[in-house]
Amino acid sequence: MERFSLYNTNIDFLRWRKVAMAWSIIVLLIAVGSLLVQGMNLGLDFTGGTVIEVQYAQPVEIPKVRETLVKAGFGDAQTQHFGTSKDVLIRIPPHDQRNAATLSNEVLRALQDAEGGAGATLARAEFVGPQVGQELVEQGGLAALGALAGILVYVMFRFEWRLAVGTIAATVHDVVFTVGWFSLFHLEFDLTVLAAVLAVIGYSVNDTVVVLDRIRENFRKRRKGSVLEIMNRSINETLSRTLMTSLATLLSVIVLYFLGGTVMHGFSIAMIVGILVGTYSSIYIASASALYLGISREDLLPKAKEAADERP
Repeated sequence: MERFSLYNTNIDFLRWRKVAMAWSIIVLLIAVGSLLVQGMNLGLDFTGGTVIEVQYAQPVEIPKVRETLVKAGFGDAQTQHFGTSKDVLIRIPPHDQRNAATLSNEVLRALQDAEGGAGATLARAEFVGPQVGQELVEQGGLAALGALAGILVYVMFRFEWRLAVGTIAATVHDVVFTVGWFSLFHLEFDLTVLAAVLAVIGYSVNDTVVVLDRIRENFRKRRKGSVLEIMNRSINETLSRTLMTSLATLLSVIVLYFLGGTVMHGFSIAMIVGILVGTYSSIYIASASALYLGISREDLLPKAKEAADERP
């Protein structure tokens, strides 16, 4: 009995390109609609708020600190270790109208009254205004646009313009899908999620370039076969690498989601969504876009070789 192997598949991926493109357009319209109607649930990094740093005499567990804050009426506060397991950083949203001094005193009192908190001391308390958050939004947007612009220039020099357009289409598709996911489900979008979105851009481009590089190579090596057949062959030849890379990265991020604490949930969710949609877009957005734009063997042959072939 012949065993199935990822190294020797012959799946007609592009057979479903029309269905995949239609599905992607529908999903992207939903994502854009959610961004326009609901907007983003921006975290304290962007909206501002009160930041409180508390030092304990002994190491403390974040879940216990969070439980204490919930009982004290600070259910929307964010907590994380800061430096060591004895230092805790607490962030309280700006909708609480009390000033930083009042909030910090109430938080410290609640933590000191809790079990194991007798030695807790206040190390820092300050209010971060929304102006800083607005600057972070602008800088984050510029960083994403700069990354996309740099990728566009790189791919246009490395590949034929139709493949470059396919790469950019896949990258934009992945970014909009990931950001739209956070908007649609009203998940908090903070600096860690922004970092994940930038990582998704790099991951998406890397995955797409591997597939398109094999497409270009096969166009030059194989003299027989239609454009569709060569593109399908190229996707199958890179399938094992694509799946192994995606699976290894996905498993790492899933572990981070369950063991990294609440602070890493947003980052992990963005990476999980980005990895899944990035693997899909490398096949059905980048390749299919180039196919729809009329890519041909002649477009990818070296110019010198073309000139030599045209000589009598």
